[in-house]
Amino acid sequence: MRLGIAGRLEEAGVISVLVAEDVDQALKTAEVLLRAGLSAIEVTFRNQVAAEVIQTLVSRVPDAIIGAGTVLSVGDLIAARDAGASFAVAPGLNATVVEKALEIGLPFFPGVMTPTGIERGIGLGLEVLKFFPAETAGGTPMLKAVSAPYQHTGVKFIPTGGINPENLFSYLSVPTVLACGGTWIASPERIKNSDWMGIERDAREATRIVASARGNLSH
Repeated sequence: MRLGIAGRLEEAGVISVLVAEDVDQALKTAEVLLRAGLSAIEVTFRNQVAAEVIQTLVSRVPDAIIGAGTVLSVGDLIAARDAGASFAVAPGLNATVVEKALEIGLPFFPGVMTPTGIERGIGLGLEVLKFFPAETAGGTPMLKAVSAPYQHTGVKFIPTGGINPENLFSYLSVPTVLACGGTWIASPERIKNSDWMGIERDAREATRIVASARGNLSH
């Protein structure tokens, strides 16, 4: 059975967030990530080339799951959809954008960090929410506390913000976590400096941690 986007992201475990300034460098980064076993990539809408980067990655790296991040408006959402993004993410919950995403059928994961935000997301019909900013908001203890009352609803979370190799395992070990997002693997500095070895090394380490955490949850 073919997995939906949420299932494919859960299988990936980590979503590598790219703040890409250059299409060619973004393409090289995506190829390195995929070679290392990381298939999920979020391209942030923080500059003018984001839509072009998404379009290029979708066509040139078809085995990757390409999404759009920092989607703050309906305009961003439509641009992401038109570029071929498989999902979209936002730092906060804008009901207008959520409703449009549901209307056009683009999986959308807005950010929340409180029970009120979680209930708004569930009320709008969402099944996956971004937990942001994860570490600043209180890390795994906070996530466990705020998500526990809603575990029976089936809502899942994508913690982002401050995730790194030291805390990735603990986040992935939370039963309500779908996947973790972050820039630590392919940071803007690494991409700018063409540090492909560093990116591949940390991507492989992330895939190892994902496998370990998933195995731990199954026992």
